[in-house]
Amino acid sequence: MKAAVYHGERDVRVEEVPDPEIEESTDAVVRITHTAVCGSDLWFYRGESDYPTPGRTGHEPMGVVEEVGDDVTSVRPGDRVLAPFAISCGECEFCRKGLYTSCVEEKGWAGEHDGAQGEKVRAPFADGTLVRVPERYADDEDVLESLLPLTDVMCTGHHAAVSAGVGPGDTAVVVGDGAVGLCGVLAADRLGAERIVAMGHHEDRLEIAEEFGATETVAARGEEAVERATELTYGGANHVLECVGAESSMDTAFDVARPGGTVGFVGVPEGVDEAAFLEKAFRKNVGLEGGVAPVRKYVDDLMADVLQGTLDPSPIFTKTVDLEGIPEGYRAMDERDAVKVLVKV
Repeated sequence: MKAAVYHGERDVRVEEVPDPEIEESTDAVVRITHTAVCGSDLWFYRGESDYPTPGRTGHEPMGVVEEVGDDVTSVRPGDRVLAPFAISCGECEFCRKGLYTSCVEEKGWAGEHDGAQGEKVRAPFADGTLVRVPERYADDEDVLESLLPLTDVMCTGHHAAVSAGVGPGDTAVVVGDGAVGLCGVLAADRLGAERIVAMGHHEDRLEIAEEFGATETVAARGEEAVERATELTYGGANHVLECVGAESSMDTAFDVARPGGTVGFVGVPEGVDEAAFLEKAFRKNVGLEGGVAPVRKYVDDLMADVLQGTLDPSPIFTKTVDLEGIPEGYRAMDERDAVKVLVKV
């Protein structure tokens, strides 16, 4: 079968790899029909974080179950499924608490495991990880494209909003106009925020933010952006979503937080000097919540909203490629020619 493989900085190739097989009784084999390129993939793509070389890529799988192990009970061959970016057993202490990304068996799809950017994957702990799409929607392309972001970015944006404590009538600031930030706007709107200020650097992306519920946008940079957001929120917001993970975005998040407020952070931190923003947090008594999103905790509720037509994150996909086009998808993401790339296998 074919799959995307990372060979070094800005070098992703689609090549032949061994077909996956059932190895444990709790496994399933899934034929991938839809997947995506994620902003977090760009860290290793640009050579800014460690990654197995060569290593399979991708962590946002959706497809059809082809085979299951003897102990799998929740899905069967022919079922349409999606899966969070983190594999989880569903039974350990942390899974029972809803902290699936701290599962004692936790592992990601990409790297040394079967990456999701390929024709098939082996899904360990299928009962704890795979999420079945109701049969009536299994072949509805519009619904499937709306559900795919639930494998990562929609649930991650939701985790930022929940961690920041967003609720009905609140004012929230969302730092970042990538796919996660845009989904954070959707999530804040879903949770009832009355005002949502979206901060970013790209006018086309901020237009999507407005479609998703942003009441104001800030396209400035640096101190000008902080001043504008602070002015719009009359001194700062109690609820700030940090959806990038860069040092500059973390600084911005704490700068625009009102004293006593909370920053919900979900951006993968790379090259961040914690001392600078922690001093700001200390002086303003600003709380810091969040981390790696436990997607499996949120996916059922968000799926229900997608299926009833009240939630649609699919506009984050601004470019679509096939399996052979995955290297082009990485290039487009890297050069900001696409917000997020949909891959139809």
